[in-house]
Amino acid sequence: MSSSDKDVVITGLGIVTCQGVGKAPHVALLTGGASARPPVETDRFKPYPVHPMPEIDWSQQIAKRGDQRQMENWQRLGVFAAGLALDDAGLKDNAEACGTMDMIVAAGGGERDIKVDTLIVDEALKRNDREMLLNEKLTTELRPTLFLAQLSNLLAGNISIVHKVTGSSRTFMGEEAAGISAVETAYHRIKSGQSTHSLVGGAFVAERADILLLVEGIRAHATGDWHPLWSRAVENGGGMIMGSVGAFLVMESRTHAEARGAHIYAVMDAIEGDRGNRDDRGLEKRLGRMSGLAADVTPGDLVVFSGSSGLVDLAARERAALEAEFPGATIRGYGGVTGHAMEAQFPLGLALAALSLDHGAQVPVFDADHEKPMNGGATHAVVTTVGYLRGEGLAVLSKNG
Repeated sequence: MSSSDKDVVITGLGIVTCQGVGKAPHVALLTGGASARPPVETDRFKPYPVHPMPEIDWSQQIAKRGDQRQMENWQRLGVFAAGLALDDAGLKDNAEACGTMDMIVAAGGGERDIKVDTLIVDEALKRNDREMLLNEKLTTELRPTLFLAQLSNLLAGNISIVHKVTGSSRTFMGEEAAGISAVETAYHRIKSGQSTHSLVGGAFVAERADILLLVEGIRAHATGDWHPLWSRAVENGGGMIMGSVGAFLVMESRTHAEARGAHIYAVMDAIEGDRGNRDDRGLEKRLGRMSGLAADVTPGDLVVFSGSSGLVDLAARERAALEAEFPGATIRGYGGVTGHAMEAQFPLGLALAALSLDHGAQVPVFDADHEKPMNGGATHAVVTTVGYLRGEGLAVLSKNG
């Protein structure tokens, strides 16, 4: 596709996963320099495996200890990843650019006070007036400051405080669909000329008892040892393995990026998000329609980064749909090597795809039994995310130039 001044381009990447901090470990992952088995914690939350957060020196992106202390881990992770993206784009110390930069964040709820939750459950076993009990404990056991720290838009607030990103600010909630909507909104604002540069992304901490309870409430979490994404079976639980992830992108108009001499990782050609009933092949029909965004791309030049949650039946349906829509294309289920990251899943896939295109990466197989080797570096990428309960998104990226 020929370039245009109205192109939406990716110029900054901030990535933290179990694979490591920043671009280097993820370039290694995408070029075959990383271990086939990702870091996975199988004991701490047994029987549920989790992809843990790597060692992080928070002070590299959050200089003040006071700022670090007043955030929870998911906020620290988001602020840290946002700082990495700003650094990578060369905008971290540009007060004027940060002051006019739009910010769109995908966020879940804050971390819960597990001790209070446990207390309420234990007390509820002894009483029948549980509504009254709940009100009593909420007024006596929860600290107001803790409650405030759980507000979802405080991730954006802390990014503004720490990194001085003070243009417009939006926060989306709603699990995977929030990440899709955040990127889609940034894309259309830049494409229409309403915005010139945006910081977009999210963070998710998997190492939380309340998250595991939420997922296992519908028996969706895998149990036992780690298995590659497409190789998971109902004998090992529901199939999902969560991962702690921070993923932010700096997105700009080509005009804005080229005027400041920015490095362009990839061009975002198209994006669409949708949701609806998945019965009667509803999922397949929506993926089929969205796949039309890449109708002009030759399958041999394409790598598909599937953000599948790993939920056994849903993953099989998504892979079959992608194979049908993109015959001959390379498919990679990236959640298998990073863990599933809810709100951050779609931004993470876009970051990995942009890195792959920029490096001409011959992305290794993440599941040897269900993925085929690449013959060369791709020039286009499709990124999908299919929410474990609802919401679908698809974006098409191309190599710059």
